[in-house]
Amino acid sequence: MMDTTVLTTIPSAADIKAAAERIAPYVNRTPVLQSPRFNDLAEGDFYLKSEHLQKTGAFKARGAMNTILVHKDEALENGVITHSSGNHGAALSWAAAQIGAKAYVVMPSNAPEAKIASVKHYGGIITFCEPTLEARESTAAQIQSETGALLIHPYDNYNIIAGQATATYELLQDHPDLDHIFVPVGGGGLLAGAALANKYFGKAKVIGCEPAAASDAHESFTSGNWTPVSKSDTIADGLRTSLGRKNFPIIQKYVDDIVLLTEQEIENGWHYCLETTKQLIEPSAGTGIAAAIREKTDGKTGIILCGGNMDVRKFALR
Repeated sequence: MMDTTVLTTIPSAADIKAAAERIAPYVNRTPVLQSPRFNDLAEGDFYLKSEHLQKTGAFKARGAMNTILVHKDEALENGVITHSSGNHGAALSWAAAQIGAKAYVVMPSNAPEAKIASVKHYGGIITFCEPTLEARESTAAQIQSETGALLIHPYDNYNIIAGQATATYELLQDHPDLDHIFVPVGGGGLLAGAALANKYFGKAKVIGCEPAAASDAHESFTSGNWTPVSKSDTIADGLRTSLGRKNFPIIQKYVDDIVLLTEQEIENGWHYCLETTKQLIEPSAGTGIAAAIREKTDGKTGIILCGGNMDVRKFALR
């Protein structure tokens, strides 16, 4: 029987609060960091919500855990399945393990080795496919038909959105007077959740941050028509996915702007964060840093550091 907390409409303030309470025993309440050196560099007053310090290394643990708990009976019966370049796959594998359920994860063949290793570590059963959205969805559908597993979409799911909203909900609990919040956007779960949390609990302007090399969210936002990604060759591998259909109307209504970042800006943002804050984020989180540096803001500004999962073996110390 379906749990009554399964959401079929845009999450309300009560839904976000309920998600926060539901997942609290499992996830980290991540710190909000400040760096005087970064403030000087970016010429502002910045508050960094450190989701790279979240369980599994990314905000994805929030939505995955919320949705697993909502669908606990179904998950225990036949397991769950998703497609993911890494962060959601690892998060869902971890969340499923918390209740003793199986997790099947379809991953693109070009997924970073560190993210593949993470999914395996948390017990995910991996199937590789071609690095296209069509291949990911068709492969997941085939495994679902064979196993009866419950499909949990990485971002196009209202319970996922409610879970992701808890990151900004916590940020606003700590700093209710934020004037701006910069949020990376790929599929849109984090940005849609941030926009809803701000609508209910804050007063900030919410700015999505997207690679110019994967600009479907920006194109959808500016045109008013949902536009799937056609090409997404960006170092921000967590943002290569298409904007979700459920996410788009939330973003269209409650996000103030979506800015595009070049690959060089994203790389610079990553370096600036490591240099000034000593925090190892992944390139996707570098979009928020890069946007904050480029877009001058007044007042208090929040940045969601969405994750920190990358292959550190790429760096040599000598």
